[in-house]
Amino acid sequence: MDFNSRIQQFQEKLGEKADVAFLPIATDLQFLIGVPRSFPNFGVTLHPGAWLEGAWLSPKGAPVLALPRMTAEFGGLNRLENVETRVLGDWDDPAQMVRDILAQFKLPAKPRVALSDKAEAETVIQLQKLLPDAIFISATEIMRELRTVKSAEEIEAMRRAGAVTEAAFSDVLSHLRLGMTELDIASEVDYQLRRHGGLGPSFTTSLYNSGPEHPLIWGDPITTWKRPVNAGVSVLFDFGAAYQGWCYDYGRTVSFGAPSDEQIKVYNLVMESQRAGIAALKAGSTCEAVDAAARKVIEDAGYGELFRHRLGHGIGMDVHEPPFLTKGNKTTLVEGMMFTIEPSITQYHQASSRVEDVVVVRPDGGEPLTTGFQQLYVVE
Repeated sequence: MDFNSRIQQFQEKLGEKADVAFLPIATDLQFLIGVPRSFPNFGVTLHPGAWLEGAWLSPKGAPVLALPRMTAEFGGLNRLENVETRVLGDWDDPAQMVRDILAQFKLPAKPRVALSDKAEAETVIQLQKLLPDAIFISATEIMRELRTVKSAEEIEAMRRAGAVTEAAFSDVLSHLRLGMTELDIASEVDYQLRRHGGLGPSFTTSLYNSGPEHPLIWGDPITTWKRPVNAGVSVLFDFGAAYQGWCYDYGRTVSFGAPSDEQIKVYNLVMESQRAGIAALKAGSTCEAVDAAARKVIEDAGYGELFRHRLGHGIGMDVHEPPFLTKGNKTTLVEGMMFTIEPSITQYHQASSRVEDVVVVRPDGGEPLTTGFQQLYVVE
């Protein structure tokens, strides 16, 4: 990726709105200068001075990356090139380091400071102490102007993330057996994502399973993971690979046992709905028009209330990025935007179905980055 070009574009936009920007180690910083994110933890891990982790940028000059010693050393970030790195010793004063960094920017008395939306509250509190007259604005909103429309190189990176995801899914299918638990299935997905080169899942791997004897239960994995999956159950996959900073999002439906007429019906409706959404994903259209085109297929068949969510969302180095394909969103589509197209029909005690691919906006309709496994897969 051409980080120098990204930095220059950001600095030009920054100069119109702020005097300095701070980006913690999160998506915006990885996008801008390539500082990698670690795989997230459920609990919080902290190093001394963690609140200053991140990069400072002014409208001119090289970024200054501030890191606690343990983050720099144990995270391998002391190997980064083309970035001025300042390392805080374990017993040094983080506030003094930030004062020294800010001094070189020669800020006005009431500086405009752009902060990434991912900045921690502790960081903001400490900066308010150092810059009591500062006016804070969102650096993420500035960055979004660079991130929403993807370049050809960025689309190719997401295509590779999709290839990892589908390769993993192919091997998952070969391991599916009647009677395995939902935990067995989800664990196999996560293993195969890593086995095929992904950092891991780009979000928590989810299964939405239902059937006459297997009710759909939302948000209670400790209960649902234990359930064996037998004949008559629709297994709805929702997962994706984290690959070189990019987040894929993918969905397919599998029938455990021979599918019923209802399973086949809802599956075909969902696939037809996705085709309509992909066809409607044209430059110059609007987000709400694409949602409406896909939703109409399911509504006309009498299942409208069972399509319980928006059609899709922007995606890239985060799983969910604005804009969103939903009613009321009048954002005009531009070629190079990327969205998920993910219609579904979810029933609590009957067959359900979902499908999901990442799709690029093109002049004559969307270009899906994954196209495999279009037929209903059956586990006998």
